[in-house]
Amino acid sequence: MTVRVDRSFELAAPPERVWEFIADPENRARSISVVDRYTTTDADGREVTWHVELPIPLVRRTVSVETRDVTRRPPEFVKFVGRSKVMDVTGEHEIVATDTGSRLENRFVVDGKLPGVERFFKRNLDGELENLQRELERELRTTRGDEQ
Repeated sequence: MTVRVDRSFELAAPPERVWEFIADPENRARSISVVDRYTTTDADGREVTWHVELPIPLVRRTVSVETRDVTRRPPEFVKFVGRSKVMDVTGEHEIVATDTGSRLENRFVVDGKLPGVERFFKRNLDGELENLQRELERELRTTRGDEQ
């Protein structure tokens, strides 16, 4: 089964600042609650292994999800894919300039390979995107002082 989620949110920051955060695969991994830890697997930082703990009956151990950025168009678009034994995930982040800063448009597709995976993400993907938004806003607040 496949779960698809499209969500966007407005940010009071220019696209270049949003890009600095969203283009970093480690920032994306840190924002996801079920990612227990992650490791960067290439020198460019485009490949990251997520070690995911899914609270579903058929998954009793941490699952390794090999992710890599497949498209980058700075400062506006990044697409990544992740593959594992229990799921495949595709994520896209598009940054659109607005009159007040930026809008981050997020698209995710999760293909579960085991029962319960798609149900978990159907219930929780909105919350994971809220985590991403919260982490991004925190980062923007933290680095805002550098510009003033």
